[in-house]
Amino acid sequence: MSGIKLISTGSALPVREVTNFDMEKLVETSDEWISTRTGISARRFCSGEECHTSLCLAAARQALERSGLRPEQIGVCLVATLTQDTMTPSTACVLQKELGLPEDTVCFDLNAACAGFVYGLHTAECLLAAAERKYGLVIGCEVLSRITDFTDRSTCVLFGDGAGAAILEWGEDYPSLCAVMGSRGNRQVLMIPGVNTGSPNFIHMDGKEVFRFAVDVLPKCAKEVAAKAGISLDQVDRFVFHQANQRILDYAIKKLKIDPARCVGNIARTGNTSAASVPLLLDELVTSGALRSGQRALCAGFGGGLTWAGALLQLA
Repeated sequence: MSGIKLISTGSALPVREVTNFDMEKLVETSDEWISTRTGISARRFCSGEECHTSLCLAAARQALERSGLRPEQIGVCLVATLTQDTMTPSTACVLQKELGLPEDTVCFDLNAACAGFVYGLHTAECLLAAAERKYGLVIGCEVLSRITDFTDRSTCVLFGDGAGAAILEWGEDYPSLCAVMGSRGNRQVLMIPGVNTGSPNFIHMDGKEVFRFAVDVLPKCAKEVAAKAGISLDQVDRFVFHQANQRILDYAIKKLKIDPARCVGNIARTGNTSAASVPLLLDELVTSGALRSGQRALCAGFGGGLTWAGALLQLA
């Protein structure tokens, strides 16, 4: 068996914190309404010179420093996102120059919405198997505040900005991610118009349908990953689920019959950061010591597309 292990993590959050009380000044809502329905108390928004690229760079540099690796040892650089600063060049290509990665490093952005980082983990696993250099950098980053309609109280209270990064190593004797991925094409439930469509590039979401979708696929995805790995859910050390809505998470935890202590999240402080959600939480668990060497985290994301993905990631 061959696969990848997690070597190190990094993260970056904008300086500006926007609380629910701040949101009350922007739209007709309340702290009580937001917190009871979503579990969110605050989120971070980019301001000033902060941008998508600066968040990616900060998270990547932190992960690289913690890994003890040199930039020239990286063979793959992937950025999971739907809010990059430019359609082209990709953020990954910009990082190649800024981080000093070799010019033959495989660099590209991928868009699987909130499942993007987990898609990126499996993509890196496959690419590193054939790469000369066996270390990869996978980043999840979003600046959702730039595509949020602040007149729509049903969506504007949900989203935040941030970036999380992971350094991975491929090895012939390393465990497979046992990745599970899927899609259910739907343009109505969760959509952001593209360029030249004549529509504002704001997030459009049917909250009720997203909830139905999430509580269906998240438990299924987690069970399928565990089954593929040949383990029970009780053998998973930590569950790192996309932080979309606390009600969704609570439902999944109850349906999976797993200990909530192994599913601790950060949605109260970060909001929904889409592709950045899983790596941001992963970094918190690693840096706090909640996820230690040799332990396994079942990572799962779900979102626009509609997409979902799960993987069992072991910390080196």
